[in-house]
Parts: sequence; C-alpha cells; structure tokens
Amino acid sequence: MSQNYKETLNLPRTDFPMKANLAQREPELLERWEETGVYRQIQKSRESAELFVLHDGPPFANGDVHMGTALNKILKDFVVKSQTMLGKRAPYVPGWDCHGLPIEYKVVKESRDLAPLEVRKRCEVFARKFIDLQRQQFKRLGVFGDWDNPYLTMNPTYEAEILRAFAVFVEKGLVYESKKPVFWSTGAQTALAEAEVEYQERDDTTVFVKFPIISGRLKDKASIAIWTTTPWTLPANLLIAVHPKEIYVVQEFTRPVAAVSDRRNDVATKENRRSQTAATETLVLADKLVPQFCAATGFQPIGEPLESFPGDKLEGIGAQHPFLPRTVMVLTADFVTMDTGTGAVHIAPGHGEDDYVLGSKNSFPILSPVDDHGRYTNEVGIPELVGKYVFDANADIIRILRDKGMLLAEQNFHHTYPYCWRSKTPIIFRAVEQFFIRLDEIRGKALDAIHHHVKWVPSWGENRIAGTVESRPDWVISRQRSWGVPLPVFYIDERATLNADWIRKLADLVAKRGSNVWFELSDKELARELDLPEGTTKRNDTIDVWIDSGVSHRAVCATRPELRDPADMYLEATDQHRGWFQSSLMTSIALNDRAPYKMCLTHGFVVDLDGKKISKSGTYDKPMDAGHFVKKYGADLIRLWASSINFGDDVPFSEEMFTRLGDTYRRIRNTLRILLGNLFDFVATDAVRGPGSATPATATGAETLIDRWILDRLDHVIAECRNAYAAFEFHKVYHSINHFCAVDLSSLYIDITKDRMYCDAPDSPRRRATQGAMHRIFDALCRLLAPVLVFTAEEAWGYRSAATVAGAAEAGPRSLTPATSSVHLELFPETDDRVRDLAASQQIDQLLRLRGVIGQALEKARQEKLIGNSLEARVTLKCDRKLIGAISKEELEEFFILSDLIIEDATEPSATVEKTPFAKCARCWRHRESVGQSSAHPDLCDRCEKVAA
Repeated sequence: MSQNYKETLNLPRTDFPMKANLAQREPELLERWEETGVYRQIQKSRESAELFVLHDGPPFANGDVHMGTALNKILKDFVVKSQTMLGKRAPYVPGWDCHGLPIEYKVVKESRDLAPLEVRKRCEVFARKFIDLQRQQFKRLGVFGDWDNPYLTMNPTYEAEILRAFAVFVEKGLVYESKKPVFWSTGAQTALAEAEVEYQERDDTTVFVKFPIISGRLKDKASIAIWTTTPWTLPANLLIAVHPKEIYVVQEFTRPVAAVSDRRNDVATKENRRSQTAATETLVLADKLVPQFCAATGFQPIGEPLESFPGDKLEGIGAQHPFLPRTVMVLTADFVTMDTGTGAVHIAPGHGEDDYVLGSKNSFPILSPVDDHGRYTNEVGIPELVGKYVFDANADIIRILRDKGMLLAEQNFHHTYPYCWRSKTPIIFRAVEQFFIRLDEIRGKALDAIHHHVKWVPSWGENRIAGTVESRPDWVISRQRSWGVPLPVFYIDERATLNADWIRKLADLVAKRGSNVWFELSDKELARELDLPEGTTKRNDTIDVWIDSGVSHRAVCATRPELRDPADMYLEATDQHRGWFQSSLMTSIALNDRAPYKMCLTHGFVVDLDGKKISKSGTYDKPMDAGHFVKKYGADLIRLWASSINFGDDVPFSEEMFTRLGDTYRRIRNTLRILLGNLFDFVATDAVRGPGSATPATATGAETLIDRWILDRLDHVIAECRNAYAAFEFHKVYHSINHFCAVDLSSLYIDITKDRMYCDAPDSPRRRATQGAMHRIFDALCRLLAPVLVFTAEEAWGYRSAATVAGAAEAGPRSLTPATSSVHLELFPETDDRVRDLAASQQIDQLLRLRGVIGQALEKARQEKLIGNSLEARVTLKCDRKLIGAISKEELEEFFILSDLIIEDATEPSATVEKTPFAKCARCWRHRESVGQSSAHPDLCDRCEKVAA
C-alpha cells in the first residue's frame, strides 16, 4: 500500500487569499494609506525628479460621482501614478467648480424668492456638502492626491485671482457691453455660454409665409416666400435676406384643395376650402428650391417663371409684414443657403446672430419683445400675445397668419434644438444687454497655439477645438444669477464703467473677506472701501463660471509651489473642446499669449450598450452612481474597466461587462497568488533595494529553456507596458498583462514547471532557477499593475516574503507575511538586456507547434479510452531533430507534460500514442521506468525517492 507523500511536496503556501472581497478589503488599505500618508511619501521620494503636472479640471460640486466622472478621475490617476512610476514627480491637486447654475438651480428650486445673499449662503453650504461627499468617493476609487488641500473656485484667494484676471481683460480692451442675441435660458432666466448648451431632438411646426411686395418694380405683383422653424420670432421680423448671387424667380403657383387639407394639422372648413380652391399665388423664391417648395407645400408651378434674376436685384425693395403694420426691407447676405426653405430668410435682429449682424450693419433696431421668462412683452404689437410663453404662442402665430391669408403651408419638422443644460428647457436667442469678451482679438493666437504648440491625444482633438474656436462668436460673460463671482462693473450716472484699478482693489478686498462682500455692502459702503467716486453704484450680475474654471491655470498652477504654468496635461471628456479646454486656452492667451497646457488628452462619453450617454444631468434610468458599483464589485474592477477600453472613443458600459471583467480580474489575481505560493521558501539575496528602485533580481545561472523563454517574454511585456504608459495607451497595458497572465504564465509556464516546483528537491538548481524567474515576474507584475489595480497590487505586494524583501540568508517554509512598504513608492521595472533571448523564444515557438501535434494525438487517444490523461501515455514523436536541438529528453517530457517520450527523426512532424508500460510514481504521478526498483520506496521514481528519503 502506497504511503501518503503529500507532506514531502513543495506545495504552494501563501496567506494571499484567492477570494478578493474587494468591497470589504479595499477600505482597510485606504485606511492604511491615510495613516502612513502614502501620497506625501510618494512626493517626498520624488523631490528631485523631473516634474510632470496634470492639472485637474474641476467637476461641479452638485451630486454623487457618476460613472462618467469616475472614468475621468481614474484616467487622471492612471496618468499620475504611471508618470510617478516612470520616475517623475507628478503631484496631483484636485479641484472643484463651486459657483454657477448647476448649484444655484438646485438651491433656488428648493426655496424660492430668496434674497441674493441668502441664495449665496445656501449655495456655499450645498457645495461644501458635495465637495466632502465627492472627495470621499474619489478617494474610495483609489485616486491619490492632495485631498486635504484642494483648490475651490469659491475660496476667497481663488475668487481674487478671477477678478485680477478680469482686470487684465479690461486693461487690454477685451471687455465690452452690447445688446445682441445670446443663448437665453427661460427656465433659469440667465444668459448661457455655448458650453452650457446641449441639444435634444424635438418636433416643431414650420411655416411657409408670404410677404407681399409693396415697393419697386414688383410692387403689388408678387410676394416673397419665406420659411421658418420658429414662427414665434415673426413679430420681431424687420428684414428679409436673400443671397446676392443665387438665381431667384417670379413664379405663378396653384394648389389643389386636397393638398391644403393634407398639410393642415386641423380640418379645413368649407369656407377655407372654397377660398383656397380658386387662389393662385405669385411668389418670389430661389430657383433651386422650387421643387423642394412644391413637395413641401403642395403648390404646383403654372408655366415658366415670369422673371429670373440674381438676388442682388431684390436688394432695397420693401415688403409688407404679414400681420403687423411694418415695412420689411430686403437685403442681401452671404449666409443664406440653398439647402432648405425658399432662399429668402426672415430676419429678426433681436433673435439670431446672423440676423443681428445684418441688422446692425444696416442700422436697424434690435427688437426683442420677450422677457426673462420667455414671455412676450408689450413690444410684440399684438395685445392677445402679451404675457404668453413664446413656444406656446407658435399656434397663435400660425392662426393669425392663416386668418390674414399669409400662411402658404405648415408642416411638422423633426430637428435638434438647443436646451439649457440645467433647467432642460428649450433656449431662445434673445437680444439683451450683456458683457462680452472680444474673441477676434485673441482668436489668431489661440489657433496658432492649437496647431503648433499643443499635442492633442487623440489627434482629432486638434480639428475639433480649432473648429469651435474659429466659429465661436464673442464670449458672453455676464450672468443674471446670484451664485458666482460678482461682475466687477461700476455705474456712474447709470453708465457702465470698466476700470482695471478699481477691479484690482476689489480683488484685494475679496481675498480678505470673500466675494459675499459685494452683496453685503451697500453702494456707499463699497465705494468707501474701494475709494471710488461718490455716487458709484453696482449691480448683482455675476461672471460666467467658465471664466472661474478657465483661469485656474493662473489661480492654481501659477500659485501652488508644487505645480507650474503651463501644465503638462489637461485631461477631460470630449465636450470640453468647447468647454474647459477652450475657456482655459482663451483666458491664457489673453493673460500670457500662450496655451495653459502642453498636451490635451480627450476621452469619450460613457455610454450604455445602445450608445445612450450616461451623465449626472441625464435621464438614464439604470444605476449610474460609481458608489453603486464600488459597493457591489470593488473599486479595482471599475479601474480595470477604465483600463480595458480605448478611451478616445465613446466608452461602453454595462453591468454585464463586469461579469467578463471579473473573469479577467480573477485570472490576474490567481496568477499573483500562484507566484506568491511558489515563492514561500525563496531567498533573493540581491533583492535589497529601497523604495523607488527599478532594479530587477538577477538570474541564477541555472535557468532551463522555459525559464529563459519566460524571462524574455516578461522583458517584452515590461517594454510594452512602459511604452503604453508613456503614451497614455492604458488599454494596451490591460491587453498585454491579461495575455501574459492567461497564456504565457497560466497556460504554459506555470503549468509546465508545476512538476519541478512541487516535486524537485527544494534546493534543486532548476527549481531555484524557476523561483528566481517567478520572483522577477511577481515583482514586475505588481509594479506594472499598480496604476490600474491600485488595491490588489498593494495587497499582493504586502505578501512578499520577508526574506525576499530583506535578503535574509535563509528562509524556512512559512506563509508570506505582509510587508510595510507600498508598491506605489516603487518604479516600474526596467527591461534587462541580460534576459533577452531570441534563440529561446524561437525554440519555444517550435516546441509549441510540436506540442500542438502531440495534443491532437493525445485527445484522440483519450476519446478512444486508450489513456485517461497525458501522463499515462507513451508518445512517439516523429520530427526533424533540428527542431529539438540539444534539449534533453527529460526537459522535453516536462515541456509536453508527459511521462514517456520517444523521439524519431522525420521530415514532417507527427505523433502516435500508446499506453505506457511503466508504473505510476505515487509522489509525482509520472509513469517512470525506475518506479519499483527501490526496495525502500518501491512506489517512487528515482527522483522522488531521493527527495523523500
């Protein structure tokens, strides 16, 4: 009867648990990092290193961290940690955007009719609550940073820097006041910047309207046909624009009654039908658009055009407004397009950018008969419309047009329309007195910086931001809100005064007392504090929050001693090409004549598997808070997800993805555990190195072919990962390490060397050589994984053998005990020319092909019930002996995981299988000729007998 030789085997021993329990174990590591001040230790260890500054774009302090924000913060952490482990000093100062509509809207929604100062106080409480909440959530994700000293845009010192920057804008003549159309939120009653606008799909009623010609040679002979998607703007119509060079025609049309009914939303009355049956229309419109006009309206041309001429022949003629006692002039404009409509554009200078420019250039008034809430004022000219919300008034306008006989047709129109990002209400373009920054003064330098001085990752970011900068109108910077830095405009006899010196005095006062001082002091008190002329007054408008965050390069990077301006990198989502990337660029050009960053890295939006964007302000109905997934799966799994995707595209996300990621995580964790278990009695005498060293353990000199091969593969993985981290291609790190763990290690190296690790004598040269390789692999994997699996790498690193870390002279069999140093203080492993072995790599490739041939033969033998497993087989391998070279039969049997191998020379490789006649060793389970030859241990092979004796 065989003995039980289990106690004589070198079975893996480690306390590193197979089950991760991340949600429970990660907080313990967080607590340890907090106690030991790991971020401060890292910064101290890199004091003299090359500086790399990633400047944090501030999230709004107005809610829990959702998956989009989590992705952003984790990617930043990947950058900071990897740059640190590449040997640089990479401080990370987190920040928060504290002012503005997202916060004020929530506060005011809960308590209406609050005084501005009370609104501000409640907003600050609200912001601080979510700063504390988000800070803990970011830390829980494993993000390292100076969390005790973040930058807040509502801190008095920061607010003072905003005002000082504004003083420079004023000094350079960039700020001016004007009444012109801006994005206006009727839900929030404030002007909006372009970056505060989002677009939604909606259906609107569009109309074709006729304007009878009342002057010129076509007087009383024809009407100009226009098309508009915003009937509510018709009361503000003052002009019609045509293209100067396009051909227009005077064409007679008729339309059947059925066509009228088909294009009406209501049922036409008999009277309307009779009146429309006999009606014909003589209309002026672009020749190119006649077919499209007919298809949309049901009109059909009668004969050939009566006249044909370029648009400039229409300039200066007058037309009758369709329902107001007003003459409308026709002007030419190059912005008129021939893709939709009639080629004649209705112009309301108070409700559109192009309209405003054309009207202003020709000295027309800027009429905008709409109040802050989007309701018509008395200026609308129609009593029944006064007080009506403009979008509700579309039906009334259409009814008036129909009653006046000026409605040619109406139809449903599906399109995208701008909405306020916070109130989710449709935006109107409304002319109102606002303050602007002249962008033409700095546009050229901004474009030069974009194209020649900034690196864009991915590269398409360059064209995206350049396009938005080229087309952007002047920057509206005033807000009719309470929660923000006051707009430092002073009024003398109701005349706006912009004075840089006064603004700097205000900045000094705000630095001491905070921006509430503007709202706390009366006009007289403030004038006295700032030594202003008697009678100077102020108003309560605030500065656009994109100025707040946009000057962070000045308020943070240029003032914090551990940072610098310009920063090496800004990293945000793709929407920031028209947001923070751009506001930072424009303010920096205005202040410093250069960009505030050397590189902009852009990531896509987090979307579900159907491509729907997941955001804090959206209507996504599945769990999206990062905390939900952290509690369920642990932060490391979220970080693994962030590393697995190519973030330059939109980033797919679903709970189902965590099932697949969980498999990858378990594979990596189990690989670390197997390596640790196999190192329980290993002593690396050359492993003494302080934190931050990248020196690998040296080879033992007894490596077999498979050891040389795995070290060569590890060297390739190290090079791939270092290069990927340096290029910020984190998905390449994920794929490289995943493949290395799943294929090179688990499927090959660990499987092939299992016999020597478990069954050889503890000090056998080949076992120690394999332990040396595994030690180097474990060391390298922990370091390479550290920026991504921040908790798991730290946990595994803590279970290194005390002997391995300290270089003790000997080590008995024991579990690995937690170490005290952090993997995050280390450097990435270096590549090692000593282990580069092209010959070994080529030979293993040849052996793997032979392994495939043997594997097919073994599978056939198993199916035929000839053998139970590969160790029961005698395999005869026929192949070209050059493929094997000088490799010993014993090493080949180990590589193919066989007990009994016969090699025969042949041109083409093939394998045959029969059952081995040799007995099975009770200790290693291999069938060996030597089993039964020992009288002391007849059930052991000769190797196992020596070890067990």
